[in-house]
Amino acid sequence: MKAHTEYMWFNTETKRDYINITSDVQQAVGKSRVQEGMVLVSAMHITAGVYVNDAESGLIQDIDKWLEELAPFRPDYRHHRTGETNGDAHLKSLLIHHQVIVPITEGQLDLGPWQQIYYAEFDGQRRKRLIIKVMGE
Repeated sequence: MKAHTEYMWFNTETKRDYINITSDVQQAVGKSRVQEGMVLVSAMHITAGVYVNDAESGLIQDIDKWLEELAPFRPDYRHHRTGETNGDAHLKSLLIHHQVIVPITEGQLDLGPWQQIYYAEFDGQRRKRLIIKVMGE
């Protein structure tokens, strides 16, 4: 079995952002030379996430609005007693989740017709990392 690891770094200009990383993940798969296997894409920070969905701007805005409704920014989170002000970002990360596993078939990401891989940032404007781990034959 082969394994290949790459890291991506982000420092978004805004607190919340959604970045399509599908081509970056495919490039890592290509470098790995894995033809059949899986790729794990995982945010390495607890206020970010990774998800698979459609690359449509209206949907991305709907996802952001939905997350803000379920986990709004507000001052009364108990987490803020630690001096942090990002309690909502932790909750948003739980809703999106921090990682995805995507199959690799014939050296390509085996995604559905509209599926794309996104990095979701909920507490941006600082440097954060994501891991891409390709495994297979």
